[in-house]
Amino acid sequence: MKLCDFDFDLPEALIATRPARPRRAARLLVAEGDALTDSSVADLGNWLRAGDRLVLNDTRVIPARLSGRRARAGGQGARIEVTLLEPQADGTWSALVKPLRKLREGEAVVFSDTLSAVLEGREAGRARLRFNLEGADFDAALDAAGAMPLPPYIATRRPADDRDREDYQTVWARRPGAVAAPTASLHFDEVVLADLAARGVGFSHVTLHVGAGTFLPVKVEDITTHRMHAEWGEVSARAAAEIAATKAAGGRVIPVGTTALRLIETAARATGKVRPWQGETDIFIYPGFEFRVTDALMTNFHLPKSTLMMLVSALMGSARIRAIYAHAIAGRYRFFSYGDASLLIPA
Repeated sequence: MKLCDFDFDLPEALIATRPARPRRAARLLVAEGDALTDSSVADLGNWLRAGDRLVLNDTRVIPARLSGRRARAGGQGARIEVTLLEPQADGTWSALVKPLRKLREGEAVVFSDTLSAVLEGREAGRARLRFNLEGADFDAALDAAGAMPLPPYIATRRPADDRDREDYQTVWARRPGAVAAPTASLHFDEVVLADLAARGVGFSHVTLHVGAGTFLPVKVEDITTHRMHAEWGEVSARAAAEIAATKAAGGRVIPVGTTALRLIETAARATGKVRPWQGETDIFIYPGFEFRVTDALMTNFHLPKSTLMMLVSALMGSARIRAIYAHAIAGRYRFFSYGDASLLIPA
């Protein structure tokens, strides 16, 4: 399989820079077997059955983009831009720093009256930062000083603002740690959740802290040689039991978003059934992958040549996905993180 097999032409005007309001007003393209139906997220319940289970990623996006200045005696230091990537076991943070060459090890960057960090090291273009605060104090200071880490294709068109603090967060976000949102989940609001619950649809929460690596391009032509970035996740004993009970009762397990799908498929690799699981996953799903848990998927429309295009092609078949995306482009669906959604139900 070649990288070019997952390419397509997307008009720039279809890249969404703001979400639909209200959230449930987003459009929903339902691909069930060979049929395609234009619907809306508000009507998602019409496509689900009592006994189905949605798997939801409860990660919480942190305001991971920081702007500060180098702390230099005798004058104002150079401006430094930081994007936090992930916390390390020793209490430091892995981060992208621009310009990293202007910062010496041991130097501090001041982001606000309460928040600063010292460069402790660098490796492979990444910085290792130690902040002056920890725990709840760090979370509060970061919330005050940081901005939401919008995807590159939005950030190049406009800066993050206060609206993004709500828009780029799911209504059930609970566990801080992501630097990118599980975007299919952004379409849900309390109205949709209440409607689905009334119809007998169940919900299970899992956690996958989405990393900045989700935006990295695939650089190899032979996709089988691509190596995925690792992300931390957890499937609790409760979630595993709920998924098993749904399967046993004949219900469908439907992850909302590719992050939830990757996590439950990771947790099922050993036995074919979802077990309680915790750790880092770098699972790479492309055509030929054997799905052991997933019966359908709700997801947004993805970037050309991305690993997520490979994932949905694995679920639906490459030819089918090409037809689905051609329909979406012709129908002026909105693409990527703030765009519309699809419900993919394999034949």
